[in-house]
Amino acid sequence: MISLRVRIGILGLTVLAGLAVPASPAVAETAPSPTVEEQRLDGAVPREILERSGFDAVPLRFTRALGATRSYAEARKVVVGQGSALWRRAVDRAQGRGPAGGDLSRDDDRPLYWARLGMTREVRTWEPAFGLSDRQRDALLGELERTSRGQTAVRYPGGERLKRVLVTGFDPFTLDRDIRISNPSGATALALDGTVIRTADGPARVETVVFPVRWQDFTEGTVERALRPYLKKVDLFTTVSQGRVGRFDVERTNGAWRGGFPDNDTVGVTGTVPVADPASQPQWTTTTLPYKAIVDADTGRFPVYDHTAVTEIPAGGTEPVVRADGPTPGSAARAGGGGDYLSNEIAYRATLLRDRLGLHDTLPGGHVHTPVLQFGTGNTTEVTDPDFVRNRLDIIAQVRAILVVAAGA
Repeated sequence: MISLRVRIGILGLTVLAGLAVPASPAVAETAPSPTVEEQRLDGAVPREILERSGFDAVPLRFTRALGATRSYAEARKVVVGQGSALWRRAVDRAQGRGPAGGDLSRDDDRPLYWARLGMTREVRTWEPAFGLSDRQRDALLGELERTSRGQTAVRYPGGERLKRVLVTGFDPFTLDRDIRISNPSGATALALDGTVIRTADGPARVETVVFPVRWQDFTEGTVERALRPYLKKVDLFTTVSQGRVGRFDVERTNGAWRGGFPDNDTVGVTGTVPVADPASQPQWTTTTLPYKAIVDADTGRFPVYDHTAVTEIPAGGTEPVVRADGPTPGSAARAGGGGDYLSNEIAYRATLLRDRLGLHDTLPGGHVHTPVLQFGTGNTTEVTDPDFVRNRLDIIAQVRAILVVAAGA
């Protein structure tokens, strides 16, 4: 069981540009309450997932280490060290290194998600004797988010003989609909991080990062901050998320519109995707992945589609129209191929960043939607079952095969 002292966390996250915050007189301020996302950890299912994976010890150990610190500098060291260790432990578990730590399948992404929440909530609600300003607390939360999501651990070896591939995944979401949910894109990120795939054009090293399902983090630039250091260095990138039932989709077009579906903090936002320099912001961006080669290849048991449909308001019009073959000139976006949620938004932001870096014609990149990860027929209460594990493993294997095709093309 998780001690009452262990609180679980996410964040409405304020990410600061600097890695450290000056420890100048920290004014003790009242700690904020746990977020909606953090409060879910008090339920039976998250506790069971943590216990059955052996990750229940992670928040407990973090709480003790944080409580023993005597300054902001010491606290930051604990946060960075244990956030990084959580990511490494999750990757090692997914790739079969070290003890499985319980009877959940190794490929399960949920222990990382729930353990991270245990750590972030502890930071959010912590009131140390030495005092912690709001700015310092936000900085610690930002460090914990980045390190535990692999965003500070991207490493490509030197040499020109090894291609470089960057892949992103997401946390579980729609947890109020079913708190047992796993996200196959997050599981894929853990399974592929640091691995080498063999392509028709030689070996390729895959590095991965995971993002939260929260509008505010995207507004504050988490995608651009994480990807900008690497896009000029890689040979291929793809953002990945869970999409439609029974199929993969390579999304052809991404739209600059948020549709308002609630995120993991039950916050909904509607409007144009907020980015830097909005005056030059396009309504649409496009994939540069080799979608025809991907669709034509035999990559696994799920069919793969070149998905071209969007929803737009045509130039001079007022009402949304679905276009099966992509947007028309001068139209305003209302949904990209990947919809109007954060899947579409990460694809839009990543490909817009590619274009603003001058890489549109040289860097293959875009978005891949995986099938919905489903439990076995009749399972409405158990946190796992054989079909659930098989479906997740098959999705992971097919994403790997898609990357082999894309990097080789």
